[in-house]
Amino acid sequence: MCTCAGSSSMLGSKPKQRKKKHQQGVNRCSSSSSWAILCCCSILAFTVVRGAGLPLGGDEEDEAAASLDVDASWAKAREIPQTLFGVFFEEINHAGAGGLWAELVSNRGFEAHINNTPTIDPWSVIGDESSLHLTTDRVSCFTKNVVALRMEVLCEKCLPGGVGVYNPGFWGMNIEGGKAYHLVMYVKSTRPSELTVQLTSSDGLQTLASATITVSGTSNWTKLEQKLVAKGTNRTSRLQITTSQKGTVWFDQVSLMPADTYKGHGFHTELITMLLDLKPRFMRFPGGCFVEGNWLRNAFRWKETIGPWEERPGHYGDVWNYWTDDGLGFYEFLLLAEDLGALPVWVFNAGISHNDGLDMIEPFVKDALDGLEFAMGSEESAWGSIRAAMGHPERFPLKYVAIGNEDCLKEFYQDAYPDIQIISNCDHLPLAHPADLYDSHIYANATYMFLQKNKFDTAPRTRPKAFVSEYAVQGNKDPGKATLYASLAEAAFLIGLEKNSDAVEMASYAPLFVNDNDRRWLPDAIVFNSWQQYGTPSYWMQMLFRESSGAVIHPVSVISSYSDSLAASAITWKDTENSFLRVKIVNFGSHAVNLTIHATGLEVGVSAKGSRVTVLTSNNVMQGNSFGNPNNVVPVTRELRGAGAEMQTLLAPYSFTAFDLALEHY
Repeated sequence: MCTCAGSSSMLGSKPKQRKKKHQQGVNRCSSSSSWAILCCCSILAFTVVRGAGLPLGGDEEDEAAASLDVDASWAKAREIPQTLFGVFFEEINHAGAGGLWAELVSNRGFEAHINNTPTIDPWSVIGDESSLHLTTDRVSCFTKNVVALRMEVLCEKCLPGGVGVYNPGFWGMNIEGGKAYHLVMYVKSTRPSELTVQLTSSDGLQTLASATITVSGTSNWTKLEQKLVAKGTNRTSRLQITTSQKGTVWFDQVSLMPADTYKGHGFHTELITMLLDLKPRFMRFPGGCFVEGNWLRNAFRWKETIGPWEERPGHYGDVWNYWTDDGLGFYEFLLLAEDLGALPVWVFNAGISHNDGLDMIEPFVKDALDGLEFAMGSEESAWGSIRAAMGHPERFPLKYVAIGNEDCLKEFYQDAYPDIQIISNCDHLPLAHPADLYDSHIYANATYMFLQKNKFDTAPRTRPKAFVSEYAVQGNKDPGKATLYASLAEAAFLIGLEKNSDAVEMASYAPLFVNDNDRRWLPDAIVFNSWQQYGTPSYWMQMLFRESSGAVIHPVSVISSYSDSLAASAITWKDTENSFLRVKIVNFGSHAVNLTIHATGLEVGVSAKGSRVTVLTSNNVMQGNSFGNPNNVVPVTRELRGAGAEMQTLLAPYSFTAFDLALEHY
């Protein structure tokens, strides 16, 4: 978020009513203009937007007036669940493979198959048919990964530089000068030979790192490890392995990992940092439809994703149509949740896919119980011992499990772990089976999403509580981009969840990530490629809710003829030193709003020192962010010098504003 101080402000003084046509895109950050509410780094933060064709707006020649009353007394306050807002990770859009999981080699074990057809893609040949012959060979030393790559070198005097194979990774490897990369590969050869391993540009003409490895002529597989330090930067690099000597060499399990993954756990540092900034209280994984598959044979099977990475067979995700080596497996998901300080929420397969299922649920119940033992069992238990051998003798705090995804067909009873919270995938009440929570997915256009702020007003306050595990605006005017307009509707919806957090226990946006080269599902919260990343307005909107979980919510009332376009909430939250009354309000219409805030029932006063206001808006409501302009629509924060229990301000059209009022110490 952009932060600035000393900007001009209308807070603390009553804004003048005026009727004037406003032009979209005109910068009014001048000291003589009453529209100079907030400017930072030459970004127009409060502005007027013409909302032509957009619903819920009124006559944009007029400003509207509204009064927001906050009962900040403790008598009617209620604690928000500690778990209200979290994240949902699904292997979709290459979110993990080629994304959060930092492995740079695609199809590292040569096991990939697409629609039951084996392939070595994206591995490619360096040389021609007269000098080199490539085939797959089922001679691997790994029992679950029997396929290896057989490279027969035919030339007695090979071309300068040799012949061999290269792997471009996931649309190019981001190799950065001065950084180290750890290469691991398994090799055997019919005769002693020398291999040259290199990191090069995509055309092979620029060498970024190089090393020569000697392979003894033996029938046994040898594990080779090599540290490569890049002497230059190239964003679309490749790994290549070449030789100039005649003979046959087999390769298997070729891995290249950056040395600087987060905590050495294999996660892309920049992407996990964006998740850490959201302060999620839980992490749902690994899907979504990824859990089920179109067919059960392609479903995510957690037991195939643990243990040494070389022994993981990988699988074809037939819903999102790409192969994963499952380096990001069940153990890594649990580790990721721990790194985020979030409670894991495991979605397990309930014996059903999109197209087939099994009548016998017992094997899947046993599979789920084994998974719980892997996560929570003692290190002496059968599955807990495997977790301990992987480097985590401590138990993971797995407290939530979800039975499948969007199927509502299976029941799950268990007594072995009575403290586990069971999440049903039936999204309606009453449930026909016992559960602690029920799962609700809400995808809608922006107008409908805004109206969903009241969805849970009449929901039962008894268990089971709601878990909104997937929500997002879709179908707005440009669904290929997450826009400000979408994020405002989502913010209003989350305000509704805050106010109904005695009926709703958890919520998460979906999808979380999208690789710019594989935009299968749009929009998403975080967009990335091999070397860049940015948050969409929907990501930045969530930043203003990261203090809500575990906070105290207060009753609010909005009085205005324009209230159908407003959504507001108030919470009390604490940082390490201070307490704040945070008042959030979404203006989802084309009017600017003269807002009066009244906070009553405070036991202490409001201090201007430490108070601040944060605004998410833009001069075009249908704008988003991009690699070229990642901060086009982001929250802007400034000091709130006119802070008080009663104050007046001007809300920009199509804006999301959070007032953090610092509370005086006793």
